[in-house]
Amino acid sequence: MSNPPPQPSLGYSISFSSPSQSDTPSPDPAKNAMPPPPPPPSVSPGQSRFPPPKFQLDQFPSPSVKTPNGPSPASGGGGLKTGSPIPHLSTPPGPPVFTSPVRPAAVPFRASPVTPQPVAFSPAASLPTSSPVNFSNGSLELDHQLSNVTDDDAVPVGEPPYVLFSAHKVLKQKKQANVPSLGFGALVSPGREISPGPQIIQRDPHRCHSCGAYANIYCNILLGSGQWQCVICRELNGSEGEYIAPSKEDLSNFPELASPMVDYVQTVNNRPGFVPVSDSRMSAPLVLVIDECLDEPHLWHLQSSLHAFVDSLPPTTRIGIVLYGRTVSVYDFSEESVASADVLPGDKSPCQESLKALIYGTGIYLSPMHASLPVAHAIFSSLRPYKLNIPEASRDRCLGTAVEVALAIIQGPSADISRGVIKRSGGNSRIIVCAGGPNTYGPGSVPHSFSHPNYAHLEKTALKWMEHLGQEAHRHNTVVDILCAGQCPVRVPVLQPLAKASGGVFVLHDDFGEAFGVNLQRASTRAAGSRGFLAIRCSDDILITQVVGPGEEAHVDTHETFKNDTSLYIQMPSVEETQSFSLSLENKRDIRTEYVYFQFTTQFLNVYQADISRVITVRLPTVDSVSAYLESVQEEVAAVLIAKRTLLRAKNSSDAIDMRSTIDERIKDIALKYGSQVPKSKQYRFPKEMSLLPEHLFHLRRGPLLGNIVGHEDERSVLRNLFLNASFDLSLRMVAPRCLMHREGGTFEELPAYDLAMQSDAAVVLDHGTDVFIWLGAELAADEGKSAAALAACRTLAEELSELRFPAPRILSFKEGSSQARYFVSRLIPAHKDPPYEQEARFPQLQTLTIEQRTKLKSSFISFDDPSFCEWVRSLRVVPPEPS
Repeated sequence: MSNPPPQPSLGYSISFSSPSQSDTPSPDPAKNAMPPPPPPPSVSPGQSRFPPPKFQLDQFPSPSVKTPNGPSPASGGGGLKTGSPIPHLSTPPGPPVFTSPVRPAAVPFRASPVTPQPVAFSPAASLPTSSPVNFSNGSLELDHQLSNVTDDDAVPVGEPPYVLFSAHKVLKQKKQANVPSLGFGALVSPGREISPGPQIIQRDPHRCHSCGAYANIYCNILLGSGQWQCVICRELNGSEGEYIAPSKEDLSNFPELASPMVDYVQTVNNRPGFVPVSDSRMSAPLVLVIDECLDEPHLWHLQSSLHAFVDSLPPTTRIGIVLYGRTVSVYDFSEESVASADVLPGDKSPCQESLKALIYGTGIYLSPMHASLPVAHAIFSSLRPYKLNIPEASRDRCLGTAVEVALAIIQGPSADISRGVIKRSGGNSRIIVCAGGPNTYGPGSVPHSFSHPNYAHLEKTALKWMEHLGQEAHRHNTVVDILCAGQCPVRVPVLQPLAKASGGVFVLHDDFGEAFGVNLQRASTRAAGSRGFLAIRCSDDILITQVVGPGEEAHVDTHETFKNDTSLYIQMPSVEETQSFSLSLENKRDIRTEYVYFQFTTQFLNVYQADISRVITVRLPTVDSVSAYLESVQEEVAAVLIAKRTLLRAKNSSDAIDMRSTIDERIKDIALKYGSQVPKSKQYRFPKEMSLLPEHLFHLRRGPLLGNIVGHEDERSVLRNLFLNASFDLSLRMVAPRCLMHREGGTFEELPAYDLAMQSDAAVVLDHGTDVFIWLGAELAADEGKSAAALAACRTLAEELSELRFPAPRILSFKEGSSQARYFVSRLIPAHKDPPYEQEARFPQLQTLTIEQRTKLKSSFISFDDPSFCEWVRSLRVVPPEPS
């Protein structure tokens, strides 16, 4: 496997070139069982890594939101399924309900962020005549002996929700397929939880002795001998007689031959079906590392959030509390009804003698909540505000030392004893840092002032030290989450490597209030697998050119290898439910086969200490027709993949400006390559099959990810890092906001995210992923009763839309004309300057307004220079696509 190109130490992703064939000897072919992946090795501080994972859990529709009756053009009108029952909420003024718009919205965002239109999965047909026969026994007659597992029509329709492709077909011609402006790729969410999940198999898998791929639904089977042909390398493999069957119908009894996704599970205790809930998932310790250099207003909010947090924890959760300022205070739970702590110096890393005295002493530093809840409340109540008259940014904070101490507490005495003797807790342990300022004291610190003559060198040293500490935490199955709040800059570039290397998250908040408290609770309860590896195999005609996501290329000695294994192995610090990897794919050559195959294998230990190997196999048809390919393009997935490739290069505000220009060039090139030229004109028509794509990219170039909405570079850095690792659902919302207008009776109408929605008698909810805005029109706000009911309904909807999302978004509400309303206005497409006929075509709801209402709406807008969507597209010499 070729090495990735060198990246700077602050890089949050890595590009992989084509994997080369390994000469490493293959394992014994007689043994098909995959050994559990070894513990990830420590990595040098300078090694390029992927961005740290950020998560959200909104795969399911909001409990009180109903999907519009009209089918979404993007989904082809297919039925949408949810994995959980829809509960009935009685929250006044009643659960919001969608009504169908007068006409389909120009930007038909779904009523729930579900996956795009599924692609049909059918079992492998007979071998294509154009592909060479490559069987180990050399017989040319095996083609006629191979049997499909099932008939094509018998395979249920449905795309594995773990993998979303930007198109459901692949172009055969290399020149046509490899158009970089559009590109072809996939989003892979290896740890996503769905209901019902993949079928579980508690036995060793059958794997190809040549490339290591798994037997799957698309394999051809020799019924008489039980041999199966690998879809990746075309080699013939034995099944030790298991696949011998009188008919192909009998083969469907094997889950791996009946479903495109299965989980091979091996429990550590070798007791099938035994899941030690209380002993594993609930016993993983959690340590709070709290900044004690806070002013009184921030401290009050933090105390309130901490009290609510410990009240929400399960009684079996083991918790530890560490405070840091100039020193590190480790609180002792053995003292009832009083806050007692052991204090360590913060100017240097704790020595082994100090840690042994702490760990082997009489104090109790990790205690289950059922025994320590009163003590925890007493500790939080004892916190006092910072007394010295020193600016927030200049206060001594030894965050690095505090995390080292917290890590030592979690390891406990087992650090000196073999792992085989000490019982390990299940899942990943977690350290949650509550920070109000930068790390300015002790190891991993930076000077208080940027004007320090040696600041650049000290910052570089701090970066390496923080990354190494994160790698140490990862080596001990501990995730470090950093939740920051307040107005003091926290020097994001210095702290991010700690969260990234450990598999944790980094989140910024305005204060320690509601959103911080919600994220504190969600950070502690989200499930995380450990020791994760993702292996990607694909047909020989397909080349993986780039991977962006929460991991790094695995060292060759950390995973099993096969003699012709060309797969790409990625090591994941943690396996979270809504992580995703974005893959960029190209054709190596012109494709001659009727199908191309992809297999994604995720190996990890789940929270119950079961060894999981999740195998997902995808087959996509190949086509010669460009129009057939364009019709199969999934615009939302394509937009997210383009956005991730673009954000990868936007490392600072200057890069972001350059990337806006690349968005413009993409639109022009897609129109040139796939569109048609207007007669007697230099303009090109954008392909009608992808009419939504330009609007998504317009939102991207003017939104918080690339635009000027976000003020501080720290905020942009955190948003970028979150987006590069976010799942499809959150990524789509961060690119293109979703607009919902409140109607009488608590219902909501979904509209395009245009400023034409700012109607004075209405309330509007705008979901932009990390922020949810509630806007009240001036006329509505003047009616106290109606505005209160509308605001309550909007607030209920906003909470339901983000109920399971992590990080939890800010929910801001304001009235028309207020200073804060600019946050809302800046995220809407300024369509008020367009001609009336274009406004009605792209925003059909206008047709329901009276002439007086439309005149009033038009007069309410303030003139500014931002172009509308149509003006922007025309400036590129492209004809705006017709609304779907």
